[in-house]
Amino acid sequence: MKKNLLTPFSARQYMVSPSFELYYYNDTDLKHVASHSHNYYEFCFFLEGNVTMQINEKQYPLTHGDVLLIPPGLPHHSIIHDCETPYRRFVFWISQEFYEQLLEISPDYGYMIQHACSKKRYITHHDQISFNTLQSKLIRLLEEMQGDHFCREAQISLCVNDLILHLNRTAYERNHPVRQPETAALYQTICNFIETHIEEDLSLDRLSSEFFVSKYHIAHMFKDNLGISIHQYITKKRLSLCQQAIQGDMSITEAYQAFGFGDYSSFFRAFKKEYGISPREYKDMHYIEEGQT
Repeated sequence: MKKNLLTPFSARQYMVSPSFELYYYNDTDLKHVASHSHNYYEFCFFLEGNVTMQINEKQYPLTHGDVLLIPPGLPHHSIIHDCETPYRRFVFWISQEFYEQLLEISPDYGYMIQHACSKKRYITHHDQISFNTLQSKLIRLLEEMQGDHFCREAQISLCVNDLILHLNRTAYERNHPVRQPETAALYQTICNFIETHIEEDLSLDRLSSEFFVSKYHIAHMFKDNLGISIHQYITKKRLSLCQQAIQGDMSITEAYQAFGFGDYSSFFRAFKKEYGISPREYKDMHYIEEGQT
C-alpha cells in the first residue's frame, strides 16, 4: 500500500469534519488510549496486529478482515499486546448529522448501523476476497481525499456513498442468505395480504410486524422480484382499483378514500404521474366515451 496514504496517529476523539473522516494507521509504538466514547459512528477495518478491542466489558481479539462498528456513546478501547507486529487499520468516522442525511436519501444506508445497535453485534469478519474489495474502496477514497483531481469533491461523495452502501449490502446479505423456496412463498403471501388489506396501512413497519420479517428484507424482496419498490407496487395497485372504481358510479372522493390514499393531494399527484391526466379529466373522458358508444 502507498506509504503517502498513512496518517500519523492522534489521540483526538472528536471530529473536525461535519460529515466524515478517514485515516490509515500503521503504528508500532502506539500511545495508550483510555476507554472512551464519542458522539459519532466509528468503523475500524483491522489489517494487522496483536490487538484486542474492549467494548463495554467484553473483549474481542481481532483478526485480519474484522470490521468493527462503534456507535455513539459506547465505551471502548484497544488493548495492544505487543509492538512487534504493527497495529494496522483503517478508521472511518461518520457524524450523526451525516448519517441522518444519508437516511433521507434511502433507509438502506442505515441497515448495518441499526442492526448492530439492536443486536449489540459490533464486529463482523470478512473473508480475504470481500475484505480486499473493502480495502480497495477505502484506498480509492483516501487517494481522492489527498489528491487534487478535477471533480474531486463529487468523486469523494460518490466514493463515500459507495463504501457505505457496500457495507450495508454485505451486512444485509450476511444476515439474509438466499433461500429461494421460502422467499418465494413469503413474497406471494405478502402480495396476497396487500390485495386483501389494500385500504389499510401497508407501511413497511406494519408488514414487518405482521410477518415477523425485517422491513429491509421485504423491501429488497420486492425490488428483486419486480424491479420497483414495495411502495410503488402498493401505489400502482391502489391506483388501478381507483381507476376501475371511478369508471363506475363511485365518486373520486369515495374511490381514493376506499383504497388507502390518505388525502386527495397525494392521490392526485400519483394518479397524474401514472396516467398522464388528472382523476377528474379521466372520469370526464370516460363519460364522453360512454356517451359516444
